[in-house]
Amino acid sequence: MFTAENTTAWLTNFAGKIEANAAYLSDLDTPIGDADHGNNMARGVTAVTEALGKLSDPDLVTVLKTTAMALISKVGGASGPLYGTAFLEMAKAAKDANDTATLLDAALAGIEKRGGATTGDKTMVDVWVPLVADVKAGSLTKDQIKAAVEATKDIEAKKGRASYLGERSVGHIDPGSQSSGYLFEALIETEGIL
Repeated sequence: MFTAENTTAWLTNFAGKIEANAAYLSDLDTPIGDADHGNNMARGVTAVTEALGKLSDPDLVTVLKTTAMALISKVGGASGPLYGTAFLEMAKAAKDANDTATLLDAALAGIEKRGGATTGDKTMVDVWVPLVADVKAGSLTKDQIKAAVEATKDIEAKKGRASYLGERSVGHIDPGSQSSGYLFEALIETEGIL
């Protein structure tokens, strides 16, 4: 179950993972993208942390909406709108519910609608779909997260900049999938959400 407190803790943990792995994320993005995913995401999570730090006793909707706005305004490329939409849809859903499955379903639906991607396109959707299902089944583990991220290596990109490479995109982990993996790792590590 999401609360303002554990969601803030989740996002703070996620920010730490992004900052620690920013160079790696950009390295992943070098052969198939703009080589900037790590820097973009680091800028975004810094903005999220700063924005959340200015809130005084916020409710869950405010935490999620503040996160969405910070990501949309600070993260370049497709990742800002995709992550931002995920948290915006969570904020909308949080007006009526705070259970983990409902909010993550809303986030995934927002990502799919905004990006127009489906499973098998070599995007963050390839990680979100199985991992949200694992959350709903009560069986999410770090091994499953790693496996979902690694599985993007064997997919030929059909969306985004990597799609221009066609078959040459095979053999590379999708950077957005890796950053999503960090988001789900932080979810496991945050007490009370799962």
